Amino acid sequence: MMALYVVLATIVGTVLSSALSILPGLHAYNVLGLLVLLIISLGEAGLNLPPEVYLPFMMGMIVGWSMLNTIPAILLGAPDESALFTVLPGQKYLMSGRGYEGTMMTAVGGLGGLFFLVFIMGPFAPTVIPVVQDVLRPHMHWVLWVIITYILMSEWPKGGTTGISGWPKFFDAWKSLGAGLLTFFLSGLLGFIILYRPMVDVEVAFQNIMPAFVGLFAIPWCLLNVVSGASVPKQFVSKSLEVNGDVILRSVGAGGLGGGFAAFFPVVTGGVGGLLAGHATAQRDERVFIMSQGVSKVVYYVGAFLILFVPTVSVKRGGAAWMIQALHMPQGYGEYYMILASVAIAGCVAFLMMSPLTRATVWLIQKYNYRYVSFIAFLIIVALVYVVVGWEGLVIAAVATGIGLIPVLYGSRRLNCLGVLLLPIACNMSGVGQHIASFLRLI
Repeated sequence: MMALYVVLATIVGTVLSSALSILPGLHAYNVLGLLVLLIISLGEAGLNLPPEVYLPFMMGMIVGWSMLNTIPAILLGAPDESALFTVLPGQKYLMSGRGYEGTMMTAVGGLGGLFFLVFIMGPFAPTVIPVVQDVLRPHMHWVLWVIITYILMSEWPKGGTTGISGWPKFFDAWKSLGAGLLTFFLSGLLGFIILYRPMVDVEVAFQNIMPAFVGLFAIPWCLLNVVSGASVPKQFVSKSLEVNGDVILRSVGAGGLGGGFAAFFPVVTGGVGGLLAGHATAQRDERVFIMSQGVSKVVYYVGAFLILFVPTVSVKRGGAAWMIQALHMPQGYGEYYMILASVAIAGCVAFLMMSPLTRATVWLIQKYNYRYVSFIAFLIIVALVYVVVGWEGLVIAAVATGIGLIPVLYGSRRLNCLGVLLLPIACNMSGVGQHIASFLRLI
């Protein structure tokens, strides 16, 4: 009977998150935060749900969202930060009428990522991860600083080719770069404030960073879509994809490397992992590029939650892992293999839902202006922030939105918004965080 509960909870969670994932800018963690609050409230009322119900449900939601959130990322132009590198090649497919094909390529990549997690990482994680953890633990701080340096240095000047000369040409060339640096350090300052002077109530402390991420990544894209006057050309639904075994293997290799690194390394997200893996493997094929980002996204989100269940590892990575500790701390191989089974089931369900939901979204953008969909998503996001963290969360989201609009308006990487996590955590890991917070009069 308990096995039946696990299967049903996984399917329900996957279907629910798959339906929610087509709303642009809406993150699965926002909904999971509400779910955690609901489970806590039910427990206080004497209705205790067993972990065998809500754990597979949550994993199903993460798998479904990480697979199907590429639909709005490509078709509606509203990605989260980890889909940032899927958008540019994906938009080429969209503007040439091949949005359905580009979206389904990411689905194939996501399915490959789940295969990597279940059949490659799954059996060896309990023995391999502890060894890797012991080797890397003393070096985490300087590795994180190297990653930050690489992110900032790879933000190459994009202007300076307009025919002007002298200082005007210099300022034009460095406009986007300056916007990227400003975004990183402003978001880092916001991260210090949130970390040392949290504004949200203690009861929802696990959602402390949620309004900042909403403001940095979700709201700017919703606003941009609302005011944008771009038109989407007629889309065609292809019957096959231009992929083969070689493309799939290269995609899984590059995406699995980036997503796995992001899932294991603290505060490194799927976008950062995808950037590093893409450069490290030097992939130039657009098909490999799009598919590998689908792999990276799934491996990052699902893998970060899965690591929490590895019996020999005591590691929390990702928002879902931090939220679940308010309810339950996984232990034993039984729960680990239960979650692995949930990943496999959820992956099958999500992949089967990919085509019909993509077709429905294509029909929607052909019939209705996507600005209306983005506006509805904006209202839902604002309502979620208010319900979860109250007016204080809306204030944080408003400030973060101002920062998140800088890269959108000036053409720099939105990845720089991750300074909200990278900068304060890197400083704390290096032992200088409290000194900086004291200088800023935060403590």
